[in-house]
Amino acid sequence: MFVAAATTLALIAGSLAGATSAQAANPYERGPAPTAAALDASRGPFATAQQSVSSSVAGFGGGVIYYPTSTSEGTFGAVAISPGYTASWSSISWLGPRIASHGFVVIGIETNSVLDQPASRGDQLLAALDYLTGSSSVRTRIDASRLAVAGHSMGGGGTLEAAKDRPSLQAAVPLAPWNATKNWSSVRVPTLIIGGESDTVASVSSHSIPFYNSIPASAEKAYLELNNASHFFPQTTNTPTGRQMVAWLKRFVDDDTRYDQFICPGPSGSAISDYRSSCPLS
Repeated sequence: MFVAAATTLALIAGSLAGATSAQAANPYERGPAPTAAALDASRGPFATAQQSVSSSVAGFGGGVIYYPTSTSEGTFGAVAISPGYTASWSSISWLGPRIASHGFVVIGIETNSVLDQPASRGDQLLAALDYLTGSSSVRTRIDASRLAVAGHSMGGGGTLEAAKDRPSLQAAVPLAPWNATKNWSSVRVPTLIIGGESDTVASVSSHSIPFYNSIPASAEKAYLELNNASHFFPQTTNTPTGRQMVAWLKRFVDDDTRYDQFICPGPSGSAISDYRSSCPLS
Protein backbone atom coordinates (compact mmCIF):
# COMPACT_ATOMS: atom_id res chain seq x y z
CA MET A 1 0.00 0.00 0.00
CA PHE A 2 2.76 2.41 0.96
CA VAL A 3 4.71 1.54 -2.22
CA ALA A 4 1.62 2.18 -4.38
CA ALA A 5 0.95 5.50 -2.63
CA ALA A 6 4.57 6.57 -3.08
CA THR A 7 4.44 5.63 -6.77
CA THR A 8 1.23 7.64 -7.24
CA LEU A 9 2.73 10.66 -5.53
CA ALA A 10 5.84 10.38 -7.68
CA LEU A 11 3.74 10.25 -10.85
CA ILE A 12 1.73 13.31 -9.77
CA ALA A 13 4.92 15.19 -8.91
CA GLY A 14 6.40 14.25 -12.29
CA SER A 15 3.27 15.44 -14.06
CA LEU A 16 3.31 18.77 -12.21
CA ALA A 17 7.00 19.22 -12.94
CA GLY A 18 6.37 18.55 -16.63
CA ALA A 19 3.54 21.08 -16.72
CA THR A 20 5.65 23.66 -14.90
CA SER A 21 8.53 23.06 -17.31
CA ALA A 22 6.22 23.51 -20.32
CA GLN A 23 4.82 26.72 -18.88
CA ALA A 24 8.32 27.99 -18.15
CA ALA A 25 9.34 27.22 -21.74
CA ASN A 26 6.54 29.44 -23.05
CA PRO A 27 4.90 31.70 -20.47
CA TYR A 28 2.94 33.48 -23.23
CA GLU A 29 0.93 30.52 -24.50
CA ARG A 30 -2.76 31.40 -24.35
CA GLY A 31 -5.81 29.33 -25.14
CA PRO A 32 -6.32 25.71 -26.22
CA ALA A 33 -4.33 23.83 -28.85
CA PRO A 34 -5.26 25.24 -32.26
CA THR A 35 -7.17 23.51 -35.03
CA ALA A 36 -7.93 24.65 -38.57
CA ALA A 37 -11.64 24.69 -37.72
CA ALA A 38 -11.04 26.94 -34.70
CA LEU A 39 -8.97 29.38 -36.76
CA ASP A 40 -11.61 29.45 -39.51
CA ALA A 41 -14.44 30.21 -37.08
CA SER A 42 -15.67 33.78 -36.73
CA ARG A 43 -14.58 33.86 -33.07
CA GLY A 44 -11.82 32.25 -31.02
CA PRO A 45 -11.91 30.87 -27.47
CA PHE A 46 -11.80 34.18 -25.56
CA ALA A 47 -14.88 36.28 -24.81
CA THR A 48 -14.23 39.91 -25.75
CA ALA A 49 -15.46 43.42 -25.08
CA GLN A 50 -14.77 46.70 -26.83
CA GLN A 51 -14.47 50.40 -26.09
CA SER A 52 -14.11 53.53 -28.17
CA VAL A 53 -11.04 55.79 -28.18
CA SER A 54 -11.66 59.52 -28.57
CA SER A 55 -10.35 61.35 -31.62
CA SER A 56 -8.74 63.82 -29.21
CA VAL A 57 -6.05 61.28 -28.28
CA ALA A 58 -2.49 62.30 -29.23
CA GLY A 59 -0.78 60.87 -32.30
CA PHE A 60 -3.66 59.20 -34.16
CA GLY A 61 -7.35 59.73 -34.82
CA GLY A 62 -8.94 57.54 -32.15
CA GLY A 63 -10.55 54.20 -32.87
CA VAL A 64 -11.85 51.09 -31.13
CA ILE A 65 -10.15 48.71 -28.67
CA TYR A 66 -11.12 45.04 -28.50
CA TYR A 67 -9.86 42.92 -25.63
CA PRO A 68 -10.36 39.56 -23.87
CA THR A 69 -12.60 40.00 -20.84
CA SER A 70 -10.70 37.50 -18.68
CA THR A 71 -7.09 37.80 -17.59
CA SER A 72 -7.02 34.44 -15.81
CA GLU A 73 -4.27 33.24 -18.19
CA GLY A 74 -2.21 36.41 -17.75
CA THR A 75 -1.55 39.47 -19.87
CA PHE A 76 -1.82 39.59 -23.65
CA GLY A 77 0.11 40.84 -26.64
CA ALA A 78 -1.34 43.82 -28.49
CA VAL A 79 -1.90 44.69 -32.15
CA ALA A 80 -2.58 48.07 -33.79
CA ILE A 81 -4.33 47.98 -37.19
CA SER A 82 -4.72 50.80 -39.74
CA PRO A 83 -7.28 51.11 -42.53
CA GLY A 84 -6.34 52.17 -46.04
CA TYR A 85 -6.36 55.37 -48.06
CA THR A 86 -9.70 57.27 -47.78
CA ALA A 87 -11.09 54.49 -45.56
CA SER A 88 -12.13 54.36 -41.90
CA TRP A 89 -11.65 51.59 -39.36
CA SER A 90 -15.19 50.31 -40.05
CA SER A 91 -14.00 49.10 -43.48
CA ILE A 92 -11.93 46.29 -41.90
CA SER A 93 -13.44 46.18 -38.40
CA TRP A 94 -14.24 42.45 -38.57
CA LEU A 95 -10.56 41.89 -37.78
CA GLY A 96 -10.84 43.49 -34.31
CA PRO A 97 -13.03 41.01 -32.43
CA ARG A 98 -11.76 38.07 -34.45
CA ILE A 99 -8.12 38.60 -33.49
CA ALA A 100 -8.95 39.67 -29.91
CA SER A 101 -10.94 36.47 -29.37
CA HIS A 102 -7.72 34.49 -29.84
CA GLY A 103 -6.03 36.27 -26.95
CA PHE A 104 -4.86 39.72 -28.04
CA VAL A 105 -5.68 43.32 -27.26
CA VAL A 106 -6.45 45.00 -30.60
CA ILE A 107 -6.77 48.66 -31.44
CA GLY A 108 -8.30 49.51 -34.80
CA ILE A 109 -7.31 53.10 -35.48
CA GLU A 110 -8.85 56.01 -37.28
CA THR A 111 -6.14 58.02 -39.01
CA ASN A 112 -5.62 61.74 -38.50
CA SER A 113 -6.73 62.21 -42.11
CA VAL A 114 -8.15 59.61 -44.49
CA LEU A 115 -5.59 60.94 -46.99
CA ASP A 116 -2.57 60.17 -44.78
CA GLN A 117 0.33 58.48 -46.59
CA PRO A 118 2.07 55.26 -45.45
CA ALA A 119 4.85 56.92 -43.42
CA SER A 120 2.28 58.88 -41.43
CA ARG A 121 0.15 55.78 -40.92
CA GLY A 122 3.21 53.95 -39.62
CA ASP A 123 3.80 56.69 -37.07
CA GLN A 124 0.15 56.55 -36.05
CA LEU A 125 0.27 52.77 -35.57
CA LEU A 126 3.20 53.20 -33.20
CA ALA A 127 1.43 56.06 -31.40
CA ALA A 128 -1.58 53.79 -30.94
CA LEU A 129 0.59 51.06 -29.40
CA ASP A 130 2.17 53.64 -27.08
CA TYR A 131 -1.30 54.80 -26.06
CA LEU A 132 -2.47 51.22 -25.46
CA THR A 133 0.46 50.35 -23.22
CA GLY A 134 0.93 53.75 -21.57
CA SER A 135 -2.38 55.38 -20.76
CA SER A 136 -5.35 53.34 -22.03
CA SER A 137 -7.77 51.79 -19.57
CA VAL A 138 -6.71 48.30 -20.75
CA ARG A 139 -2.98 48.83 -20.27
CA THR A 140 -2.79 46.41 -17.33
CA ARG A 141 -4.03 43.63 -19.61
CA ILE A 142 -1.10 44.10 -22.01
CA ASP A 143 2.46 42.81 -22.03
CA ALA A 144 4.23 45.84 -23.53
CA SER A 145 7.10 43.68 -24.77
CA ARG A 146 4.81 41.78 -27.16
CA LEU A 147 3.41 44.18 -29.75
CA ALA A 148 2.49 43.97 -33.44
CA VAL A 149 1.14 46.09 -36.29
CA ALA A 150 -1.09 45.44 -39.29
CA GLY A 151 -2.97 47.41 -41.90
CA HIS A 152 -4.68 47.50 -45.28
CA SER A 153 -3.43 49.22 -48.45
CA MET A 154 -1.62 52.41 -47.37
CA GLY A 155 -2.16 51.06 -43.86
CA GLY A 156 -0.25 47.99 -45.04
CA GLY A 157 2.47 50.26 -46.35
CA GLY A 158 2.39 51.99 -42.97
CA THR A 159 2.78 48.59 -41.31
CA LEU A 160 6.09 48.15 -43.11
CA GLU A 161 7.12 51.68 -42.09
CA ALA A 162 6.36 50.91 -38.45
CA ALA A 163 8.27 47.62 -38.61
CA LYS A 164 11.28 49.43 -40.06
CA ASP A 165 11.14 52.18 -37.44
CA ARG A 166 10.59 49.91 -34.42
CA PRO A 167 12.48 46.63 -34.78
CA SER A 168 11.41 45.57 -31.27
CA LEU A 169 7.95 44.75 -32.65
CA GLN A 170 7.18 41.05 -32.62
CA ALA A 171 5.13 40.82 -35.83
CA ALA A 172 3.80 42.78 -38.80
CA VAL A 173 0.96 41.87 -41.18
CA PRO A 174 0.50 44.14 -44.22
CA LEU A 175 -2.70 43.40 -46.19
CA ALA A 176 -2.67 44.34 -49.89
CA PRO A 177 0.06 46.83 -48.97
CA TRP A 178 0.77 49.95 -51.02
CA ASN A 179 4.00 51.92 -50.68
CA ALA A 180 6.19 53.85 -53.10
CA THR A 181 9.23 52.38 -51.34
CA LYS A 182 9.96 48.88 -52.63
CA ASN A 183 13.04 47.89 -50.62
CA TRP A 184 12.48 46.77 -47.03
CA SER A 185 15.80 45.05 -46.46
CA SER A 186 16.19 46.85 -43.11
CA VAL A 187 13.06 45.20 -41.66
CA ARG A 188 13.88 42.74 -38.87
CA VAL A 189 10.33 42.09 -37.65
CA PRO A 190 8.64 38.77 -38.61
CA THR A 191 6.37 39.85 -41.47
CA LEU A 192 3.42 38.15 -43.15
CA ILE A 193 2.29 39.89 -46.35
CA ILE A 194 -1.13 38.97 -47.77
CA GLY A 195 -1.88 40.05 -51.32
CA GLY A 196 -4.72 39.67 -53.81
CA GLU A 197 -3.89 38.01 -57.11
CA SER A 198 -6.21 40.36 -59.06
CA ASP A 199 -5.35 43.55 -57.18
CA THR A 200 -5.25 46.46 -59.67
CA VAL A 201 -4.64 49.18 -57.06
CA ALA A 202 -1.51 47.73 -55.42
CA SER A 203 -0.66 44.91 -57.81
CA VAL A 204 1.23 42.07 -56.19
CA SER A 205 3.87 42.23 -58.93
CA SER A 206 4.83 45.80 -58.02
CA HIS A 207 4.01 45.86 -54.30
CA SER A 208 3.50 42.71 -52.21
CA ILE A 209 6.00 40.45 -54.00
CA PRO A 210 8.86 42.99 -54.20
CA PHE A 211 8.21 43.90 -50.56
CA TYR A 212 8.38 40.24 -49.56
CA ASN A 213 11.49 39.55 -51.63
CA SER A 214 13.35 42.50 -50.11
CA ILE A 215 12.82 41.45 -46.48
CA PRO A 216 15.67 39.21 -45.30
CA ALA A 217 14.76 35.60 -44.55
CA SER A 218 16.50 35.97 -41.19
CA ALA A 219 13.64 38.23 -40.09
CA GLU A 220 11.12 35.39 -40.71
CA LYS A 221 8.66 36.18 -43.48
CA ALA A 222 5.77 34.73 -45.45
CA TYR A 223 3.74 35.75 -48.48
CA LEU A 224 0.16 34.57 -48.95
CA GLU A 225 -1.60 35.37 -52.23
CA LEU A 226 -5.36 34.95 -52.43
CA ASN A 227 -6.69 33.46 -55.65
CA ASN A 228 -8.46 36.04 -57.84
CA ALA A 229 -8.82 38.45 -54.90
CA SER A 230 -9.07 42.20 -55.49
CA HIS A 231 -7.42 45.00 -53.54
CA PHE A 232 -10.43 45.12 -51.26
CA PHE A 233 -10.41 41.55 -49.95
CA PRO A 234 -9.85 42.68 -46.32
CA GLN A 235 -13.04 44.77 -46.40
CA THR A 236 -15.26 41.71 -46.02
CA THR A 237 -14.75 38.72 -43.75
CA ASN A 238 -12.05 36.62 -45.39
CA THR A 239 -11.37 33.22 -43.85
CA PRO A 240 -7.84 32.59 -45.23
CA THR A 241 -6.79 36.08 -44.09
CA GLY A 242 -8.25 35.58 -40.61
CA ARG A 243 -6.66 32.16 -40.22
CA GLN A 244 -3.21 33.19 -41.33
CA MET A 245 -3.15 36.50 -39.42
CA VAL A 246 -4.06 34.80 -36.16
CA ALA A 247 -1.56 31.98 -36.73
CA TRP A 248 1.23 34.47 -37.48
CA LEU A 249 0.44 36.63 -34.44
CA LYS A 250 0.16 33.63 -32.13
CA ARG A 251 3.46 32.25 -33.40
CA PHE A 252 5.52 35.43 -33.17
CA VAL A 253 3.79 37.58 -30.54
CA ASP A 254 3.01 34.67 -28.22
CA ASP A 255 5.99 32.49 -29.27
CA ASP A 256 3.45 29.69 -29.58
CA THR A 257 5.01 26.92 -31.66
CA ARG A 258 1.69 25.06 -31.75
CA TYR A 259 0.90 27.36 -34.69
CA ASP A 260 3.95 26.33 -36.75
CA GLN A 261 1.76 23.82 -38.56
CA PHE A 262 -0.22 26.65 -40.19
CA ILE A 263 2.89 28.51 -41.36
CA CYS A 264 5.20 25.69 -42.46
CA PRO A 265 4.47 24.36 -45.00
CA GLY A 266 1.58 26.85 -45.05
CA PRO A 267 -1.95 27.03 -46.46
CA SER A 268 -3.06 25.48 -49.74
CA GLY A 269 -6.26 24.92 -51.67
CA SER A 270 -8.40 26.68 -54.25
CA ALA A 271 -8.47 29.97 -52.31
CA ILE A 272 -4.65 30.27 -52.45
CA SER A 273 -2.74 31.17 -55.62
CA ASP A 274 0.72 31.43 -54.03
CA TYR A 275 2.43 30.87 -50.70
CA ARG A 276 6.09 31.47 -49.91
CA SER A 277 7.93 31.57 -46.60
CA SER A 278 11.29 31.50 -44.88
CA CYS A 279 10.52 28.05 -43.45
CA PRO A 280 11.74 26.25 -41.49
CA LEU A 281 11.06 28.59 -38.60
CA SER A 282 13.96 29.24 -36.24
